[in-house]
Amino acid sequence: MNCKIVSDSSANLLELKNAPFFSVPLHILVDGQDFTDGANLDLDAMQNALSAAKGASSSSCPNVYDWTEAFGGAGAVFCVTITSALSGSYASACAAKEMYEKENPGRVVYVLDSLSTGPEMVLLIEKLQSLIASGMDPTEIYRQVLAYRERTHLFFSLSSLDNLAKNGRVSPLIAKGMGLMGIRLVGKANEKGILQPVNTVRGDKGAVARLIWHMKKARYEGGRVVIAHNRNAPGAAALKSAIEEAFGGFNGFIHETRGLCSYYAEPQSLMLGFET
Repeated sequence: MNCKIVSDSSANLLELKNAPFFSVPLHILVDGQDFTDGANLDLDAMQNALSAAKGASSSSCPNVYDWTEAFGGAGAVFCVTITSALSGSYASACAAKEMYEKENPGRVVYVLDSLSTGPEMVLLIEKLQSLIASGMDPTEIYRQVLAYRERTHLFFSLSSLDNLAKNGRVSPLIAKGMGLMGIRLVGKANEKGILQPVNTVRGDKGAVARLIWHMKKARYEGGRVVIAHNRNAPGAAALKSAIEEAFGGFNGFIHETRGLCSYYAEPQSLMLGFET
């Protein structure tokens, strides 16, 4: 059975080498402008619009039609979504699964709630790619990737809470105070897929040290690592170096956030996914 991997754009991926893959864009809505999180996204324009906006902005998930189009003609589709605790993307993909399977007897869609976003989604997608390449039965692939999800983690360091303050999710005074004092909010995706704060630190140096501390606490032992950053290549490089020093190597890669992750993780933020 021919297999295909599909995800929404919060994974920060546009393509996969050596595997059929499709990224379904989310949308970021700012002052009447719709920024589609696809290959043609002008990320600088989006972030400039967010910075200039005085009112609330929002995001919207792919609709059922978007998902069914992405599933294409594959016999088995593995669909990975941003955590259902943050977006309706998972629910929309599940509805699309029902429609696709009804209209295409014999084909099947496995929808996986990542309970996370960004780099942790990449780890799940890489695992799917490896399992598919092994020739394993699709049902067993899905079972194994669910088990693998228990061993993957997401931590992040946010440099600003301005967007969250504009949307009423945190106090504007707290957001302004953090910015003035150079404080970073360190958080994680918990077992229910809720993105929660766990520490506050000063600057990138403090954030990197705290992220390494969390990796040690999670008993990281050299597994796969994905670092994503929003206009913070030096911070990402410092985190990579700290991982090499703490654990004797770096088994992964660094890339930039795209639209949806850049919306929540504002410029100078870092995101870290790893497996244990």
